[in-house]
Amino acid sequence: MITRDPVGPGQESVWDYPRPPRVETTGATVEIVLGGVTIAHTTRALRVLETSHPPAYYLPVDAFVPGALVPTAGSTWCEFKGAAAYFDVVAPGSAPSVAAARAGWTYPHPSPGFEQLVDHVAVMPAAMDRCTVDGEVVVPQEGGFYGGWVTSRVVGPFKGAPGTRGW
Repeated sequence: MITRDPVGPGQESVWDYPRPPRVETTGATVEIVLGGVTIAHTTRALRVLETSHPPAYYLPVDAFVPGALVPTAGSTWCEFKGAAAYFDVVAPGSAPSVAAARAGWTYPHPSPGFEQLVDHVAVMPAAMDRCTVDGEVVVPQEGGFYGGWVTSRVVGPFKGAPGTRGW
């Protein structure tokens, strides 16, 4: 049995998130910094909420500075969202040049129910210098596989840490 972390005022438990996941809009200010350069900024992000996972934030493609998203080969399959395509995330104008290989992904033709994700991109926060939500610096979801963004707004425990594979 999993022991839930206590939920405080203004917080939500990832154990109350649905499975299959839900996509919701957020008016939060979301910013991504790589190589010392702000490569994305928006108040039009989407959050994907799935049981046991901190939210993954998907930003509109036009929130990224030109040249920050470079399509790369390969894809993966999500049982809910469908086939993902990947980007190398680049900090244009950074010196020295900074790139995070396959650190961004999108669903060009998502499964039914996830159409909102078209023309939106998520990034691995661990591969960036900093990701923020309303000015709060995000803690990357543990494990290196999932792209969840941990803020003080969400409580776990979160999937991804050692021993959570079967959750």
